[in-house]
Order: sequence, then C-alpha cells, then structure tokens
Amino acid sequence: MTYFKIKVFTGAAIALLGFASILYWEFPLAASGAVSGGSNQPLKTLGETFSPNLTLKGHSDSVWAVAISPDGQTLASVSTDKTIKLWNLATGQEIRTLKGHSDWVNSVAFSPDGKTLATASSDNTVKLWDLTTGLEIRTLRGHSVSVQAIAFSPDGQSLVSGSWDQTIKLWNVATGAVIRTLKANCDVVTSVAISPDGKTLASGNNFDSTIKLWDLTTGKEIRSLKGHDGAVNSVAFSPDGQTLASGSWDDTIKLWNMSTGEEIRTLTGHTNKVWSVAFSPDSKTLASASWDDTIKLWNMSTGEEISTLKGHVNRVWSVVFSPDGQQIASGSKDKTIKIWRMSHSN
Repeated sequence: MTYFKIKVFTGAAIALLGFASILYWEFPLAASGAVSGGSNQPLKTLGETFSPNLTLKGHSDSVWAVAISPDGQTLASVSTDKTIKLWNLATGQEIRTLKGHSDWVNSVAFSPDGKTLATASSDNTVKLWDLTTGLEIRTLRGHSVSVQAIAFSPDGQSLVSGSWDQTIKLWNVATGAVIRTLKANCDVVTSVAISPDGKTLASGNNFDSTIKLWDLTTGKEIRSLKGHDGAVNSVAFSPDGQTLASGSWDDTIKLWNMSTGEEIRTLTGHTNKVWSVAFSPDSKTLASASWDDTIKLWNMSTGEEISTLKGHVNRVWSVVFSPDGQQIASGSKDKTIKIWRMSHSN
C-alpha cells in the first residue's frame, strides 16, 4: 500500500463512509450554552439506571474519540475538526481547546498520573500535552502515515502508537525517543491496548481481521487471534487482565481468554460495525459502540445483553467508563459527546 492510496482512503473514502465522530445524543441546546440536560427516559438495568444527563457541544465536526482522566474529573475529546477539547465531567463545561495538529485527531489517552495527555493524528504524529498548562510538551515523529491509536503503559513511562504505515511504535514518554518498532505485517493497525500488568500489547488490524498479541519486553509476537470476519477496530483488556474484548466490522464483539488465547464467546446484537469497546472498572460489564447509533451493555459473566442505550442520531465512534464506573461517555458522528450517569433504582 502506498502513501497516496492510504491518504485517499483517509480523506476521500472516509469522508464518503463518514468515519469520524463522538457519540451524539439529540437533546435541546440551552439558550446560550454548549451543555443541555437529557430528557430521554432512563434505562433500567440490573437495579441501576443509566440516564442521559449531559450533551456536550463545541466540536465543529465528528468527535472521533473520548477519554476520562484517572481522577474522573476531566473528559478529553478529539475530532476531525483537528482540535482536542477538555471538559469538566461533572458540569459539562468546556475547560480549554488544544490546537496544534494539522489533520484529523484520531485517538486520545490520559497518562496514569493524569498529568499528561497524548493525542494521535492523521498528520502522522503523536503529541504530548501538559494538562496543567494546556501547552504542548513535544511532538513524536516517526510514523509515515496516519496514526490511528495510542495507549500508555500502566507505569506511564512508555506509550504505544498504531499507524496505517503497518507499524506499532513504542516511545519513551520522558525523552520522546522510539524504543522499538513492531512490524504488524498487515495493511492497517487500527487499535492498540496494553495489559494491566504492562507485559502484553494487543493490536487490532484492519484488512486481515486478526488481533495480534506482543511481548512488550522483547517486541516479539506471541500469537495471532483469528475469528472475526471483518476489520478489528477496537481492542480492550479487562482490568483484571483475564479477558480481551475485540469489536469488529462484522458487527460482533469477541471475548478472548488471555491465558490460552482461546475465544470465550461472541456477542451479537449490533446491526452494524462495532467501533469501540470498553470494560467497566470491575470487569463485570462491557460497553460497545456501533455504527447502528447505539451503545450496548453486556454482562461479562453470561455474555447476555443488559441494555441498549439509544439517543444518538448517527454512528457512535467511542465509548468509555469513568474510573468509578458510575458514568459512561460517548462520542459520535453527530459532533457531540454524551454523558450518561448511573443511579440505583428503587
């Protein structure tokens, strides 16, 4: 694949497909603000209620990814409008907008200590930002094509990035130097995740529909997980480290046993591509976001669907749990971010 072909896909083809956004919930906008309260009826699940509480508006284009800080106070969103926005999770108020990327911003991650934000872009770079000042710390250059996914190591000392140049790079956060480059031997690396113990890297690949597991210490591939019939756009480790979840263009989620590499089960219910998966902090619930405009919640013990969260008017690109598990944030092609808050029902 040539650079030109990839750029055509990232630009023209993706524009046609509509690849970019953050979960959007259509609620009335306050008279002069960017935040409005949700009016949909809450959805009851397992004695709990997830209520659409806030709709955050401010991006001028699709919201591609969302992340929540380790202390649960700040939400970060990135967009095809080339900006990063920081929001107060409790109030929904925008804190600041970070600018510096010259193309779409595709992925965002907080460092484990909450002091640094990393962003990945179609401008082929990764940027590190100081969250206290909002200033750029440094730009990590090395990929030759769009960077699609990033993840911090649990100790915060290193960062991994996956690119459409068919490589994964491991970076030293303190110096910005490349520690190691992994050759993925696929067309596109679409997602990356690091296990809670920091020893294993999982990467989701586009056209060969596989998930690769890597030893982060040696850089060697451990195994390849096969079973999806479409591109794997999202991978996530359970916080207890026992399970890997993968979301695919084949409209399914697969759960994998990390000890054996065997498939545990396939979760079906979405009617279009699954673009994002995320575990709750206690590893008991999985959230999935889809092109069918919904988020689904799944019981990890049984594999059963708990509920479907509806309200978006377009594709849902990203979903994440807050550190306490009491909130869910999502980003959509409808240019907004939605915050769902949980309360116990009587």
